Amino acid sequence: MLTRSLVLPERPEESFFLWGPRQVGKSSLLRATYPSTRVVDLLLTEEYLRYLQQPGLLRDELRDAPEGTLTVLDEIQKVPMLLDEVHWLIENRRLVFVLCGSSARKLRRGHANLLGGRAVRYELLGLVFPEVGEEFDLVRFLNHGYLPRHYLASDPGRRIQAYVDDYLKEEVAAEGLVRRLPAFATFLWAAALADTELVNFTNVARECGVSGNTVKEYYQILVDTLLGRFLPAFTRRPKRRVIQSPKFYLADVGLVNRLARRGSLQPGSELFGKALENYLFHELTAYLEYRDRRMDISYWRLASGVEVDFVVGDMVAAIEVKATQRLGGKHFSGLKAIREDYPGVGHRILVCLEPRRRLREDGIEILPVREFLEKLWDDELF
Repeated sequence: MLTRSLVLPERPEESFFLWGPRQVGKSSLLRATYPSTRVVDLLLTEEYLRYLQQPGLLRDELRDAPEGTLTVLDEIQKVPMLLDEVHWLIENRRLVFVLCGSSARKLRRGHANLLGGRAVRYELLGLVFPEVGEEFDLVRFLNHGYLPRHYLASDPGRRIQAYVDDYLKEEVAAEGLVRRLPAFATFLWAAALADTELVNFTNVARECGVSGNTVKEYYQILVDTLLGRFLPAFTRRPKRRVIQSPKFYLADVGLVNRLARRGSLQPGSELFGKALENYLFHELTAYLEYRDRRMDISYWRLASGVEVDFVVGDMVAAIEVKATQRLGGKHFSGLKAIREDYPGVGHRILVCLEPRRRLREDGIEILPVREFLEKLWDDELF
């Protein structure tokens, strides 16, 4: 059994939300952390119907529960009205709840009670480097993706396709998130093709046959269902004209591969490089989330095209990703340029497929992928 890097409180004294995309392992993590706690699983039809028809049953069932009793409500977004009961039980009975779900969209759109700050928030992402340990296999990560069932499968292709189909049917269609499911399915393909690139809403809208505003709404659905996130541009105190459009990264490169019909990815190809960039964004995002480091991730790009893939915090670190074993002068242009505009930039790191770490005279640190990940999760980078 994989040990997840997200550490939940062993004996929670306050309620919390646990968010994460479908099949990321939220329920397994909760069972492992709270093995004797009562779980209300709203994926079960009988449970869903009971509480949908009578949310007040939860209050009756916990009427005699001692103060501090913990209850897990899994897939809470399916019955938003339960949150009113949870709110009352927190305030009047001092009970504690874990509220688990894969999408806050229905809750927010329905003006559901999000407990007004009475519950903190955790997010579980796909597998990360320390969770696989000595079994770490970069090529496997970039081909299978980060969802546990897909990463561990010998051939995940059909499982990933089933995941996409279930997402469209259960997360999008059943919840009424879009009016035209075929258009949204086409959008998923277009979003996968544009993964890690600047978002051009007009071009994507043309591909899907919908308006630009509809495409913006589609991207927001991916964000709300935790299947992707925007990467904003770093635009503070610019000395030269910089690009300000965001990039977009799907949350799992296995989904990108399947949707974009990439086939098998091997080192040396352009698509391997795009997949590696997605993966390192995933690791950086998970690290900052799990360690509760309050730093943003952005990218930096001049109008001339010179770019740095990731900027952590307010220039705490600048990170460039190159899926090559043979670095040349052009590979360092972004990290050189960013120091010209921001002399106070911290670590400047180029992550690549070279076999050994080295440090250039200009201060740029070259790290193999595995060593970068080791330093990241050992808290040695920032």
